[in-house]
Amino acid sequence: MSTSISTAAVDLAIIGSGGAAMSAAIHASLLGATAVVIERGTLGGTCVNVGCIPSKTLLAAAAARHVAATNPFRGAPTSAGPVDLAALVSQKDELLGRLRQAKYADVAAAYDFPVIHGSASFDGPNTLLVDGQPLTANAFIVATGAEGAVPDLPGLVGTDYLTSTTAMALDALPESLVVIGGGYVGLEQAQLFAHLGVPVTIVGRLAPRAEPELASVLRRVFLDDGVTVVNDRATAVGHEGQMVTVTTRRGRMVTGQRLLVATGRTPRTDGLALEKAGVNTDDRGFVVTDSQQRSSNPKVYAAGDVTGAPQFVYVAAATGKVAAHNALGRDEQVDYTGLPSVTFTRPQLASAGLTEQQALDQGIDCSCRVLDLADVPRALVNHDTRGVVKVVADAQTSRVVGVHALADSAGEMMLAATYAIKAGFTTDQLADTWVPYLTMAESIRLTAWLFRNQLPTSCCA
Repeated sequence: MSTSISTAAVDLAIIGSGGAAMSAAIHASLLGATAVVIERGTLGGTCVNVGCIPSKTLLAAAAARHVAATNPFRGAPTSAGPVDLAALVSQKDELLGRLRQAKYADVAAAYDFPVIHGSASFDGPNTLLVDGQPLTANAFIVATGAEGAVPDLPGLVGTDYLTSTTAMALDALPESLVVIGGGYVGLEQAQLFAHLGVPVTIVGRLAPRAEPELASVLRRVFLDDGVTVVNDRATAVGHEGQMVTVTTRRGRMVTGQRLLVATGRTPRTDGLALEKAGVNTDDRGFVVTDSQQRSSNPKVYAAGDVTGAPQFVYVAAATGKVAAHNALGRDEQVDYTGLPSVTFTRPQLASAGLTEQQALDQGIDCSCRVLDLADVPRALVNHDTRGVVKVVADAQTSRVVGVHALADSAGEMMLAATYAIKAGFTTDQLADTWVPYLTMAESIRLTAWLFRNQLPTSCCA
């Protein structure tokens, strides 16, 4: 990582080195422009260091243990022994080191843009300082990401609470764990530790943005896994001896040896002095941009999580590309049609396009069908029918506008769902599309079939 600042002007100065920043620098390079990436912390941003990659590799490890412990096949016995968390974390850290080098440092070298280690801050609408030294650029992109938000709970300050970042750095399992928050981070972290054998309690509404049919089944899955779910809001944190206590709005008290807070995300803009650049932020601190990723300062663009966009690395990359292109004179915007998402619980919770409520809010007269996994051959042969699939369609045109699944490999299914939504498939077209038999993806076709016939079908009909 370079530490020197050139006196020559560059086309783009990009603050951050995560998905949005790297995408912006790569696409600037492909257009023949000069770019520089400025990172004050660890190269790679959230995804590779403390987000997607570490959480998913630990979730895969926890799932392997859980599968062994809950094997449904009587004739093929398995067992799950004690967990060596320090060994799992060490293996995780080795993977992160390799990916930081291969996917970030080596990529920067391949595209020939320097990465400067230093703290960037604006000193005016056209002036950026890096560790106090001026860096001259024709345009700037803020891509500093977001981090876990800390709720304003009485008693939380002074408590040695965990976040998803610090939880994935533990070298020993807690005796018990309370998780505040039922969003995607809370869900993944709660099931991760539960599958490693830790008694876990979640305080909060599970999957609040998911379709209610899916969230209801996911709640039953968590209860099956031994996770206690308290569907209430945390109002205070306290202590009883060596234990942490969480009091809820209805007066229930939940106790655990450790507390993990997973209550949303907040933008990472401290130290940037955005006000000196005339860059506006919203009431939560996220950088306000237009559809071209341009901020209130026409020379400053922003991309990724710091803008409050959907918190996915592929969205960060898409907004980074658009920000770079537009800063270099193009006129583009991100098309969010059919945007997929996945929460890596087991089974996975995944969506593409609109929920039923979102469709109604957009004035779409929608029609929906829901299929239980008990009607899906793949789930039957797996001896695990916990899950559900929902298709949302425009009742007037039969066009598919949303697909949602709680199922094994639901995330993989969303690629087909996104294609169908972007291509404007009707429910008939989706029902008549080829799907290989005995795959979980077949459940999408079976659900689409329900729009024309809700009688039971044969295995392959």
